[in-house]
Amino acid sequence: MQQNQRIHNGALIVLALVLAGCMETPVAVTLGCSQTPIIHHGYATFYNANGAGGCMFDSSKTDLMVGAMNPFDYDGSQICGAGVNVTGPNGSIAIRIVDLCPGCGQGDIDLSPEAFAEIADTALGRVPITWYVMAANVTGPILYHFMQAASRYWLAVQIRNSRYPIYSMEYLSPSGGWNNIGRAEYNYFIVPGGLGVGPYAFRVTDIYGHVLVDSTIALNPGGDVPGHAQFPFCGQQ
Repeated sequence: MQQNQRIHNGALIVLALVLAGCMETPVAVTLGCSQTPIIHHGYATFYNANGAGGCMFDSSKTDLMVGAMNPFDYDGSQICGAGVNVTGPNGSIAIRIVDLCPGCGQGDIDLSPEAFAEIADTALGRVPITWYVMAANVTGPILYHFMQAASRYWLAVQIRNSRYPIYSMEYLSPSGGWNNIGRAEYNYFIVPGGLGVGPYAFRVTDIYGHVLVDSTIALNPGGDVPGHAQFPFCGQQ
């Protein structure tokens, strides 16, 4: 078995994203809903994935249909959580993007062994693929997940359980205006000075321009707070 032995870690994330900045526009941009998904071409490999990684999601022993995206299409973590349909020599599989593959070329995805086995013989190690972004298999509303270190003085929150990748997140200031929240390469939206004790009003936009607004999100370090709704389907699947 020829198994990919890449290491997906924070140190390589920074380097990969600097290099990616010299390339043309990646996949995770505001596209607008379309009946025809954009097809990407590359190669699939596999590694010992467990659901955790550069996107800072939790590990899982059961949800292993996952993959690590190349630096170009990772786009500073904007592709994190995306549902992706991958087609290889033996068929197609729906996966979720949970990590960055620093050594992958444009269009490439490093899969879990379980996902790779669905599209090709693992003895091959590396096979050509096509893929496109699709609706993630989620139920219920989006979730606001707060980092354990989050506080009234330093806010770090990420969006989980989203049907489509997140394009932007904003907070409502006391003056009534919406302010953009910067996104870290490890998939958290950070407000360095914090936003006080809360509750907070957030406006979240996906890559297709759908907008959700939640006005009573309480600070919950290390935990999740559900929003009121989920992004609508684009109808491209």
